[in-house]
Amino acid sequence: MPMSLTPRVPTLVLAALLAGPVLAGCTDGSGGPSVKVTASDSSCEVAKTSLSTGKTTFAVHNTGSKVTEVYVYARSGSGFTTTVEEAEDIGPGTSRDLTAELSAGTYEVACKPGMTGDGIRTRISVK
Repeated sequence: MPMSLTPRVPTLVLAALLAGPVLAGCTDGSGGPSVKVTASDSSCEVAKTSLSTGKTTFAVHNTGSKVTEVYVYARSGSGFTTTVEEAEDIGPGTSRDLTAELSAGTYEVACKPGMTGDGIRTRISVK
């Protein structure tokens, strides 16, 4: 049989070329954007307050000296009291992700240093 003049592509190189477009589409696994939240003993800084509908991951980092928790609240009547999602027991110097499915509307993100009270709140808008 005659030898083919077409050079053979090593299997490994071919696999890498085919995997490139697949790997380029990877996300953090939540399927949505990530928004940084810095929680301290006296503030709750949400990096982005205008979001798109769908899944959003809030990447919470506690820079304070107290254990904190973070809540996403939806409007209920005249206040924001309906819990959409929460992350509790976030120790000083640690981080935790909180992923919420958000429909269009207004919400509040609350950081609760010492895990008490109504928290320090930041209003966000989802469109």
